Amino acid sequence: MKEKKEELVEAMVTETLPNTLFRIELKNQESGESEEIIAYLAGKMRLHRIKVLVGDTVLVKLDPYGGRARIVRRV
Repeated sequence: MKEKKEELVEAMVTETLPNTLFRIELKNQESGESEEIIAYLAGKMRLHRIKVLVGDTVLVKLDPYGGRARIVRRV
């Protein structure tokens, strides 16, 4: 079986939403455009109660279908 390599992207938290959801802004490095999507906390971040605040820079793993992203790490 082939294993897919995780692609982590850097983003900034712009708004906090209920139930550990966040609105984040992705910066496209090639064209300089930004895109806002919804992201949720990864299980390990919930387990260890890592706080994410507005303005934080985070690493996210993008959904291959373009729906949501998962916040994996706070930078």
